[in-house]
Amino acid sequence: MPSSGYTYLCPFDVLEEGVPRRFEVEGVALSLVLTEKELFAIHDVCSHSAVSLSEGEVDGCTVECWLHGSRFDLRTGHPLDPPATRPVPVYPVQIEDGCVYAHLAPRD
Repeated sequence: MPSSGYTYLCPFDVLEEGVPRRFEVEGVALSLVLTEKELFAIHDVCSHSAVSLSEGEVDGCTVECWLHGSRFDLRTGHPLDPPATRPVPVYPVQIEDGCVYAHLAPRD
């Protein structure tokens, strides 16, 4: 069982490396991104324009907003390129018994 405050999202084996997957849980839109080395949960709405980051391209530990090209660091949520200047929240994730859980309170 995951730590308190974590919400079930999906089985781990449905995730594909480098392919973001969107979820909406308790009114929070988030994107799970499996990279070569780690699993990340990031807010799914670009801080510059209200578009889904799960529709963007993943490169290493970044996801690119498909509309204007801003890239966000999956570890911190900070934008790496303009036009975005504000970070997006990132969320802690846990994998337990083949299932993925996220804590909906953003990491600091």
